[in-house]
Amino acid sequence: QVQLVESGGGLVQSGGSLRLSCATSGFSFEHSAIGWFRQAPGKDLEGVSCMNTRDGTYYEDSVKGRFTISRDNAKNTGYLVMRGLKPEDTAIYKCAAYPFSESCGLGGYWGQGTQVTVSS
Repeated sequence: QVQLVESGGGLVQSGGSLRLSCATSGFSFEHSAIGWFRQAPGKDLEGVSCMNTRDGTYYEDSVKGRFTISRDNAKNTGYLVMRGLKPEDTAIYKCAAYPFSESCGLGGYWGQGTQVTVSS
């Protein structure tokens, strides 16, 4: 059974930091690209970051230099470290995995999400 479970969200003040985790099971994590997405109230789903199996990364422009994606294949877990958080980063953050793929998109397996709220 495929599972992706996000954790680490919460309420943080502007300028603060959070580390999101995405614990996975039921598929070949080490052979999967992983991605983080977010959806703010009333807005479309937005791709935040993606990491392929060769540790190549992509970041959406607004998070470059503040967010860092990483993975621990031994733990089947992906991470998103978020620094310098801004109120506009407030959203539900979801992780996704793409078995035997080197890119992220709307397919793959998805978690339920974790809420990140940044107060001003």
